[in-house]
Amino acid sequence: MSEKLFKKVSLIGLGLIGSSLGLVMHQRGLVGHISGFARSKATRDKAMEIGFIDSVCETAAESVKDADLVIVCAPVGVMGDIAREIAPELKPGAIITDVGSVKSAIIEAMAPHLPDNVHFIPGHPIAGSEKSGPESGYAELFINRWTILTPPDGSDSVQVERLEQFWQACGANVEIMDVEHHDMVLGITSHLPHLIAYSIVSTASDLEAVTRSEVIKFSAGGFRDFTRIAASDPTMWRDVFLNNREAVLDLLGRFTEDLAALQRAIRWKDGDALFDLFTKSRDIRSGIIEAGQDTAAPDFGRAHIEVDE
Repeated sequence: MSEKLFKKVSLIGLGLIGSSLGLVMHQRGLVGHISGFARSKATRDKAMEIGFIDSVCETAAESVKDADLVIVCAPVGVMGDIAREIAPELKPGAIITDVGSVKSAIIEAMAPHLPDNVHFIPGHPIAGSEKSGPESGYAELFINRWTILTPPDGSDSVQVERLEQFWQACGANVEIMDVEHHDMVLGITSHLPHLIAYSIVSTASDLEAVTRSEVIKFSAGGFRDFTRIAASDPTMWRDVFLNNREAVLDLLGRFTEDLAALQRAIRWKDGDALFDLFTKSRDIRSGIIEAGQDTAAPDFGRAHIEVDE
């Protein structure tokens, strides 16, 4: 790309998403300079060794100086503290965004600390992996994945479009969405499945009649995939559930009702009800494949890369 989208970008957080962003920005020549910050010195050193940032800083405030775009790639629970720290050093007119999978709580945490002369446009790339750390990133992470932007009322449409163009240049599709609707949609497509995965793995581990070694040794595809999801970053998912409580609890209530109906169908040998449910579920799976969000390739032996966040 001959013309840079931004002169300087600051990445606050250098894990999977931050490193993937740095890699794709370098690969596609999207920006002039990438500065980075991570709380751990070991992570900062690894990021410089990999080379997906051009400079590393010991504080978040130092990293954002003169940055035209600041992307906060940190757990939801620390977003407010980061906003408070970087606020005095933000360049007037800069775009501030994030990559968290909860939007209402992040806006409540960050917005009060940010100055009026910057553009706060929350975002969420729906792409990820059960792996974490700077060495886990790869430039292709966002290709054909969706990034949702949730600009607050009164946002500058020109700046929203700039951020949209940035994500598209990274390979992503972009959708603008209302904050509350985002949290409900991600509650059902991402948060609830993770909660169920953690629960099922815990249940299997606690079964007295089945040894832990048997659970591991005889894991079929279904349980294996649940353990893959349950291997995701504990800190990130703790913060997600604590900060999207209302949506998750509402969906968990509905799921519990549906599970009870399924339990009744099995108890009363209602084969028609089971068949109808399984057919509907298979149709939804087919729709995911048709939308290009997964492949219909045989599961066993297929490398698992993406796990939505």
